[in-house]
Amino acid sequence: MESQVRGGTRWKRFAVVMVPSVAATAAIGVALAQGALAASFSVSGQSFKVTTKQLDGTGFSQYGALDEGYTLSGKKTVRPVAVSAFKSATINSLCQSVVTPDIPLLGSVSLILRAGQDPDKPVEAENLYIDVAELEADATFKGIDIGVAAKDATKGPGMKGGKEQSNPFGFAQQADSVVLKDVKQTAWATTAGTFKLSGLSMKLSTGVKECY
Repeated sequence: MESQVRGGTRWKRFAVVMVPSVAATAAIGVALAQGALAASFSVSGQSFKVTTKQLDGTGFSQYGALDEGYTLSGKKTVRPVAVSAFKSATINSLCQSVVTPDIPLLGSVSLILRAGQDPDKPVEAENLYIDVAELEADATFKGIDIGVAAKDATKGPGMKGGKEQSNPFGFAQQADSVVLKDVKQTAWATTAGTFKLSGLSMKLSTGVKECY
């Protein structure tokens, strides 16, 4: 089965629909049993933007969650996200940017990271989780199941666990493989078992300079 999708999604609205209760927390034992990473960290008060020319993933699943974290002023908060999980992924032309605002004497400072610019040396990741707030891409799925319970989405690496809050009986989708082209996304967190950044370059500059 193959399905191709084009368009943008407001993941904050999407995740709110999929997460009926803040108190519905995914059991870490279930995540560990499925080989997931139990990443226990609080999400920072800064989202970051990512672009890629193409992402090829195998063992894909996606479900709604709430990330615990902070605002930049230090107040605790939770943020709705759509967690995209891949057993493995290769990424061509990765760009990641984050802007830190209101630094005394400097104003905003931007950090831009690039990797995988050589088509023969893409970024490689295993057990990759991306907590997404917004996404635009051309997407092609193979062997897709839409509407599976999150805890039963066994094609991917399993639910993340840790400080994420998600209903294991809530809505999820999964696929044997996925190809995402011309990706633009805003995310709150990325977690991976391994993350190989070929041709890594990083640059700091003043002002607001982002991947898109």
